[in-house]
Amino acid sequence: MVCSRWFPIPSPSNWPPACWPACAADGFYAMNTAFATEAFVDACLAELEAPKPGNIHVYADGHGATMDDFIRSARAAAPALCRSGASLGPRIRDAAQATWDAVQRNTNIGILLLCAPLTMAFESGEVSSSAIHDIIAQTGLEDTSAIFHGIVILSPGGLGEAAEHDVRAPATVPILSAMQAAAGHDMIARQWSRGFQDIFEKALPIYAEARKRWPDRQWAALAVFLHFLSTGPDSHIARNFDAETAETTRQQAEELSNRIAAAAHPQALLTEILAFDSALKAAGINPGTSADLTVATIFAYSLSAHLAGSRR
Repeated sequence: MVCSRWFPIPSPSNWPPACWPACAADGFYAMNTAFATEAFVDACLAELEAPKPGNIHVYADGHGATMDDFIRSARAAAPALCRSGASLGPRIRDAAQATWDAVQRNTNIGILLLCAPLTMAFESGEVSSSAIHDIIAQTGLEDTSAIFHGIVILSPGGLGEAAEHDVRAPATVPILSAMQAAAGHDMIARQWSRGFQDIFEKALPIYAEARKRWPDRQWAALAVFLHFLSTGPDSHIARNFDAETAETTRQQAEELSNRIAAAAHPQALLTEILAFDSALKAAGINPGTSADLTVATIFAYSLSAHLAGSRR
């Protein structure tokens, strides 16, 4: 591949994109933006394929939402979320607005909060915990205010309403400080405060191993979902119910996760999985944060694999 008849485009493995000639860098960013956009939508679809107990999936809708709501949300949010060169705040704010315009409900604020730093890391050429940490640590008050605005647009139940840093008030500290303050009770804030360590060090290996063991990706997505739900407790459940309900659900998920790990194939336990799903939905229990983290894990997996392939 050449920029002109005489000027070869350097490989991404040799020079960082920032050092490339303008024509080479433009082509690189355009291709990567297109890939990230497609990979984001695909990660959302992959998560929906898995029979995640208590959450929306291809086997059953629930909580007044449908599969179509989530598919439309993913497609609406993707362009803003993956817009090349945009900073963290506008990505989240504009993707949240696009989601609201498409479905008039909160289907994905957790997904957007988790996937926006991943898209920026991908653009930098390194999808890793340290890259995520640097992106978040460098995010200032203007971007923090935009992030808060995005959260308010979709108005999720209880997210960010800690006394120290209410998203409905003007940002007074950078987003990293706000997330650190909420990390003790919110799983997504915990990821932001730790550079997504749980995703990179735990969930990604689980997903990769499950893909090898069970080629159908719905089971790999389910394995990741149950990992987060069984190690939670899930923040969405705790916000909408209480710590006791979240802990009971965590224990039930842990038992199911262990049974699936010991089974020859999860398909053999599908009836049990769907029974747990029905019971949670009947009680109004939705492990939404675990589902958000599942999307982020699949997205990180795709972005990392793409970068690794481009360097060969």
